Amino acid sequence: MPRYFFNVIIGEDALTDPEGQDLRDVDQAWNVARAMAQNLMNTKFKQPINWAIAHIEVKDDLDEIVLEFPFLEALQFTQPPH
Repeated sequence: MPRYFFNVIIGEDALTDPEGQDLRDVDQAWNVARAMAQNLMNTKFKQPINWAIAHIEVKDDLDEIVLEFPFLEALQFTQPPH
């Protein structure tokens, strides 16, 4: 199984994932990134965070970016359908 690393980027700041996760493919990595974004946006922080400038950069074990998941994209999955 490939290993994927999920780095949270907010503006110029980055929180890197040193361990990563073994996942079956990029589609599963996308689902993990979406869940991470939803969880982080539902977390209370001392300082407000501008989610519009935040994304999760997913890299493979060769340090190649395989996807970038904008936090705001996760909003469409948290709201009930109309």
